[in-house]
Amino acid sequence: MKFATLPNGTLDGRLVVVSKDLTKAVDATVIAPNLLSVVQNWQEKAADLQALYDLLNAGKVDAAFDFDPSTCLAPLPRSSQWLDGSAFINHGKLMEEAFNTKPIPDFDTIPVMYQGASDDFQGPTADIPMPSEADGIDFEGEFGVITGPVPMAATLDEAAQGICLLVQINDWSLRSFGPREMATGFGFIQAKPSSSFAPVAVTPDELGDAWKNGRFNLHLNITWNGERFGEPHGSEMNFSFPELIAHAARTRKLNAGCVIGSGTVSNKSRDAGSACIAERRVIEKIDLGEIKTQYMRFGDSVRMQAKFDDGRDGPFGVIEQKVIANK
Repeated sequence: MKFATLPNGTLDGRLVVVSKDLTKAVDATVIAPNLLSVVQNWQEKAADLQALYDLLNAGKVDAAFDFDPSTCLAPLPRSSQWLDGSAFINHGKLMEEAFNTKPIPDFDTIPVMYQGASDDFQGPTADIPMPSEADGIDFEGEFGVITGPVPMAATLDEAAQGICLLVQINDWSLRSFGPREMATGFGFIQAKPSSSFAPVAVTPDELGDAWKNGRFNLHLNITWNGERFGEPHGSEMNFSFPELIAHAARTRKLNAGCVIGSGTVSNKSRDAGSACIAERRVIEKIDLGEIKTQYMRFGDSVRMQAKFDDGRDGPFGVIEQKVIANK
């Protein structure tokens, strides 16, 4: 199934079911008012939503309308919790060098994760206001999952069963704040503005064989100001999503609507490019001896779209956003 959220004057928006080819949608509020309600009541709502999805794809819904991703909010405009991992160890190792930080203990065996803001997720085409170009404005292409309720100390099987939906994320970063905030030991605050989401959240079956071993086996194609930036592949994720969920739930339960991010998608091969500017900068420093790429400026745009290995567009739609000055 595929879901999106349209504005209706409420904090959570209104739920629509989206067709498999992302061309049509139908209001689903007769089943559930919003997507948060769906994941909170997954067992009760899934069958009715699946039936509506099947009818929509068969062209048998009279109330269907053209789907316009530009009108969408984030699938979950707000959530109970946003927990972002750093599950691509290649990226983490490069960032240690970028920020000149000491190696994180047990980095290869225990997931790294921070808790970010979850009250103001941005839609796929929203302009993104930032306070200053001097803050080191950066995009970060990621994959993520939305969970149902997950018990404390969940097993890997329980964690896997808690995955309801898959999403594509741009986890915005302000790099100038990162080193200081990491040094405090208290985690990110100013370095992490609100994250953005592709318009559509999907059930894992929509990926077919590309959902494998708890990982997105998809490329994340990224362009910056219309120029190719990278298309790293999600299969090189060192920790699976069930492992990330189990880590997050080790000492507390997770309420339905928790969003878990993979961290920046990163591949060992330089040919794959990068999913964030900071990674490209440190690669330039390593390979060329100097940093050439600057961070984003007001008016810059970034586009992100998942792609299957055979070149087909992924199921999430496109994130395409412009950075503007906060006023």
